[in-house]
Amino acid sequence: MTRLLSALAAALAAALLPHAAAAQGYPDKPVHIIYPYAAGGTGDIVMRLLLPALEQRFGQRILIETRPGAGGNIGAQQVAAAAPDGYTLLLAATNNLAINQYLFANMTFDPLKAFAPIAVVADVPSVFFVNPAVPAKTLQEFVALAKRNPGKLNYASPAVGTTPHLNVELLAQTAGIELVHVAYKGLPAAFAATIAGDVQLYLAGLGPGRGYLAAGKLRAIAVGSARRLAAAPDVPTLEESGYKGMRASNWFGLAAPAGTSPAIVKRWADEVHTALAAPEVGKRLSDLGLVPGGNTPAEFARQIADEAKLWERVIRTAGIKPE
Repeated sequence: MTRLLSALAAALAAALLPHAAAAQGYPDKPVHIIYPYAAGGTGDIVMRLLLPALEQRFGQRILIETRPGAGGNIGAQQVAAAAPDGYTLLLAATNNLAINQYLFANMTFDPLKAFAPIAVVADVPSVFFVNPAVPAKTLQEFVALAKRNPGKLNYASPAVGTTPHLNVELLAQTAGIELVHVAYKGLPAAFAATIAGDVQLYLAGLGPGRGYLAAGKLRAIAVGSARRLAAAPDVPTLEESGYKGMRASNWFGLAAPAGTSPAIVKRWADEVHTALAAPEVGKRLSDLGLVPGGNTPAEFARQIADEAKLWERVIRTAGIKPE
C-alpha cells in the first residue's frame, strides 16, 4: 500500500512539473490582453485603470489590443487558438463566455471549454431607464402598465442578443408581460430612441445615462445590482422591486486559453484582486456606477456555467434565432 501511495504521489508530482516550470519566472515578456470590442468601451476603460498596478506587480508591459467584430467572437477566437502560456489573455464580456454560443450558428469554439476563467474584473449593473412620459415611477408600476397594455410597450437594445436585450427578456418571462423588442445599432442610438419616446424602456450602465438623468431626459426605476449603487442611492434594486434573486448586468472578466497553468491563472486572479482593492480604484469604479470583481477562478467558472444555463433558457423561450 505504501509503495502504491508513493507511486501515485510521484505521478502527481510529475504531472504538475510542467505547470510549475511554466509559472516560474512568469512573465518574462509582455502580456497581450485581447479586448474583442472597439476601444473606449467599459471593459477597456476598467482594464486600463488597473494597468499601472498590474504592470508594477508583474514587472512587464501589459498590452491591450482591440479585436472587434462578430459580437466579440473574432477576438475570443484568437485567444481560444492561442498558446496556453499566459501571454495571451481575453478580456471578455458576458456575451463572449456565456451567451454567444446560443446565438451564433457557426462558432468554431465552445466558450465553456475553450477558456480557463481567471476573475471578473468589474460588473456593470443595468439601470432600467424609462422615458419621463411613461406613467410609471417604479418597476412595479411599469410591469403593471405592461400587463394592462400587452404588446404595446417597446424596449430598446444596442443589438440582438446583447445583455440589455436578454435582461429585459428575462424580466418579461419572469413577470409574465409582453414587450416589443427594438434593436438599434449601438448604445447612443438606443438612448436617443428612448429619449425621443420611440421606445419606453432601455437598460444600460449608470455612467452613460447619468447626464440624461440629471437633465430630466430619462428616469431610472430600478438597478440590477445586488445592492443600491453609491452613485445612485435613490434607485432601488430588482430585489427591492419584488424580484428576489434577480440580477441584470454585464460583467467583464479575464480568461486564458484552456490548458494554461493553474499557477498562472491563480497569479492573475490574485493580482487583479489586489489591484481592485486599491481605494482610488474602488472610488473610480463607484463613480462610474460599476462594481469591482475579484472572485476566484473556481467562482468565476461556476458563475459562467450558471449564467450559460440561464441565458440558454431565456434565448430558447424567447425564440431568439442564431445569427
